[in-house]
Amino acid sequence: MNLTRRRALLAGLLLPPALAGCGGPAVAQRGALSAFPDLADLAERVLPAVVAISVQSEGPQPVPPEFRGTPLERYFRGRRERSQGAGSGFVIDPAGFIVTNNHVVGNASRVTVSLPNGQEMQARVVGSDELMDLALLRVEPRGPMAAVGWGSSAAMRIGSWVLAAGNPFGLGGSVTAGIVSARGRDIGAGPFDDFIQTDAAINPGNSGGPLFNLQGEVIGINTAIYSPSGANAGIGFATPSDLARPVVEGLRREGRVERGWLGVQVQDLVADDPRAGRRAVLIAGVERNGPAARAGLRAGDVVLSINGERTETSRILVRSIAAVPPGQTVRLGVLREGRTQELPVQVGRRPPGPA
Repeated sequence: MNLTRRRALLAGLLLPPALAGCGGPAVAQRGALSAFPDLADLAERVLPAVVAISVQSEGPQPVPPEFRGTPLERYFRGRRERSQGAGSGFVIDPAGFIVTNNHVVGNASRVTVSLPNGQEMQARVVGSDELMDLALLRVEPRGPMAAVGWGSSAAMRIGSWVLAAGNPFGLGGSVTAGIVSARGRDIGAGPFDDFIQTDAAINPGNSGGPLFNLQGEVIGINTAIYSPSGANAGIGFATPSDLARPVVEGLRREGRVERGWLGVQVQDLVADDPRAGRRAVLIAGVERNGPAARAGLRAGDVVLSINGERTETSRILVRSIAAVPPGQTVRLGVLREGRTQELPVQVGRRPPGPA
């Protein structure tokens, strides 16, 4: 993904759909408008648990391109610069645990959480997960904090109403409403893309904020937008709660998330490929001394199943292996040179990094 598209993706208020073109008397239009939910009670209930996050980071100052390779380059070497950023988060435990995006906190040297009542507290990063773009913070409140609970993202349907809350453009607690526009979106951000798409406005500063169902449960974490201008264009993406919740629980227990890993490069085979005869996964490369190599997997092998379950796409294979605890053995059904066989593979620990 090029830098421009990634900036456009990483980070939106949408009015109810206009009734333009609808004929009939005004009474009929008023009746249609009454079908929209009144979200005032919901917003009042959940906003106390939504926080604004500001960060300060310090890193090496880059050498301006015009001075690279010149005698003046040495004046920039070793200099450090500070940067600031802002995002959103939500409290999941009255004891002070807060969920946000990893790209909000990054390598911050200082993280400040601002509550809706104006109180500010310093936060520490309990743990973060770059692959799912999630981070867990901890503050030390004087008393129990307002908190919200998880809901089931799998229960959400296309067209279901949602409420997004956060800190757009640093303005503080704000809510926007919309619907679930699509599910299972892959936007090229990483191997575990499975985003909820919504037309509830998501803007810069909303990152890390919650996406609620009408019961006030968190069913997504607002993470990205698609926008040529960098602001809301009616297409926002949220990490589903069913994927985020176990990651957050792992961060709380261990401070990190461990995933299974084979050490292979994979690609999809279409149904009419003569090597498989149906949808399957081709091993395009095997990492030297990795788990797959030690088990005897080779480039050119076609993976048909994992523990007897069909594996039709590379995304399914990567996610299935990632869910296996490192050290556990799985059985891969493999097609090699026209013959099907099962290979036991001891799953390794996925190394850190975005790939």
